[in-house]
Amino acid sequence: MNMFRGSMVAIVTPMNEDGSIDFISLKNLIEFHIENQTDVIISVGTTGESATLDFDEHSQVIKKTIEFVNGRIPVIAGTGANSTSEAVELTKSAKNNGADGCLLVTPYYNKPTQEGLYQHYKKIADQVDIPQILYNVPGRTSVDMQPETVLRLSTHKNIVGIKEASGSKDRSTSLMKLCSKNMKIFTGDDKTSMSDIADGFSGNISVTANVAPLEMHQMCQSALEGDIENASKLNLKLDILHDLLFCESNPIPVKWCLHKMGLIKKGIRLPLTWMDEKFDRPLTEGLIKSGVIDE
Repeated sequence: MNMFRGSMVAIVTPMNEDGSIDFISLKNLIEFHIENQTDVIISVGTTGESATLDFDEHSQVIKKTIEFVNGRIPVIAGTGANSTSEAVELTKSAKNNGADGCLLVTPYYNKPTQEGLYQHYKKIADQVDIPQILYNVPGRTSVDMQPETVLRLSTHKNIVGIKEASGSKDRSTSLMKLCSKNMKIFTGDDKTSMSDIADGFSGNISVTANVAPLEMHQMCQSALEGDIENASKLNLKLDILHDLLFCESNPIPVKWCLHKMGLIKKGIRLPLTWMDEKFDRPLTEGLIKSGVIDE
């Protein structure tokens, strides 16, 4: 899908301090991204705290995101689950609400085999006619989808891409070699995003883009156009954020930054907690050095 490329923000789900969803901040956050040229919004991915939103909340956040975006840029809905039947229902709901595509994380905790992963994704793609992007992030799910499994899935008409977030250069190279003729490959690792795009990936599904959307858009665009000199220059400023935004479990630091920037309230859901104060200073310095906020 040509609409899925560039800087694709894995947007946070804004919350009030009691943990309820803050739709006013969500609307303002979406305007912030559109003004700053974010190419695609990913709603209720893992950065959007999908694990602690119930089914109705999950569907409502996606529906409201699509409503607020109002067709100006594509919206991809995070609809993965470790229950295949739940992932099917979430994906159906996203399609009915008007999503342009869906992003489905590998089932977590239950650790399916490669055949189980194949059957899981095939069933969802068979049952819901919407563009679907696989999502491999073994550091969070404890399951690693191998390139050979991705290749088997890449021939399905509804499976259009994969978000690869293993952080392995060898894995990126293998996926490009095996699967790039059939599907788009997106990086899910901000740290390697510039080099991945330079090597042929179609874009970056990004955490950093939450706080530096314009810079991430410009960096991705330069890399897509082959202007590696400019992409490298932009990425040098972003690199400190790529590291600092994972000083605690995502999305704890990125929510702290957005609160510091005045874009969201101080809300996050248990079992995640607000960021430890010992990280306040380094993150503030990182935001200043990267040009996100003034001193």
